[in-house]
This record gives sequence, C-alpha cells and structure tokens, in this order.
Amino acid sequence: MAASAVDATGNPIPTSAVLTASSKHISTRCFPENVEFLKCKKKDRNPEKCLEKGQQVTRCVLGLLKDLHQKCTKEMDAYVGCMYYYTNEFDLCRKEQQAFEKACPLE
Repeated sequence: MAASAVDATGNPIPTSAVLTASSKHISTRCFPENVEFLKCKKKDRNPEKCLEKGQQVTRCVLGLLKDLHQKCTKEMDAYVGCMYYYTNEFDLCRKEQQAFEKACPLE
C-alpha cells in the first residue's frame, strides 16, 4: 500500500483516495470557499462566471492537503494507501482513519 498524498516536490496529488481520506478536513476548512462557489453556480449557470470561485476552492483544497501531509505524513500516507488499496472503502480503513484523525484532528 505505497501511496502518498504528495509528489517528490511536496505538491499535493489530489487522487480520489487522497480527497476521500481528507474529505472531513476539506468540508471543514474549505467550507466558506465551497459555499461561495455553490452560490455562484446557483446564481449563474454559465461556467465562466464562477471560474475564480472554483479556483479559490482548488487553492484551499491543495493548501489543506499540503498542510495535512506536513503535519501528519505517516498517518496520512497510511490512510491514503489503505483507501487506494481498498478502492476508497472507509469500512476497511477505520484503523488508519482513526490514527490520521488523531494525528490531524479537525480544526
């Protein structure tokens, strides 16, 4: 189960396993950006009108992933590796999830 949340230069790799493992943190930390993006999409269905809001969400998520990986590298890599190996099945990765959430609690 060798999967990492970042590449060799330390930049986040937002794979489905990484995003799924980090979903609770994303929903908490990037909540304001997500709300603004959804408001924009509801207000105007033209995708071009909400590009900046979408970029703000992306910046928030990538920054969060980098922070999480710096703060709890071992636990995040173990959880992401498990999620990758078991195709994002939370139930099969509860032990790794608990260790990750203990090392990097929700803020």
